[in-house]
Amino acid sequence: QVQLDESGGGLVQVGDSLRLSCAPSGRTFSHNTMAWFRQAPGKDREFVAAISGSSDTVYYADSVKGRFTISRDNAQNMVWLQMNSLKPEDTAVYFCAAQRQGPYYAAGGYRYWGQGTQVTVSS
Repeated sequence: QVQLDESGGGLVQVGDSLRLSCAPSGRTFSHNTMAWFRQAPGKDREFVAAISGSSDTVYYADSVKGRFTISRDNAQNMVWLQMNSLKPEDTAVYFCAAQRQGPYYAAGGYRYWGQGTQVTVSS
């Protein structure tokens, strides 16, 4: 069974940091792009960051560039999202996604998804 398990979310204050982890199981994704998306209540799922299979290319939404860092370790089959200088607008459920077959920013292009981890940033 293939699944992605996210962890690391929580309740923090403005300016704090969190590190989200994505732990795939059932198969490896070393040849696949992996990404983070987020979704706030009443809003569409929004692209956050993506990283290529070999880690030679990364992508970030303008809203998080300079604050968030995506990374991966294929030997561990793990992906992380380091989030610094958190803002209230970062509040959302964060999802890990794998195996891109379309544009890196398009949620519909990813085959596998985690259940999500809640990030809440309080002022």
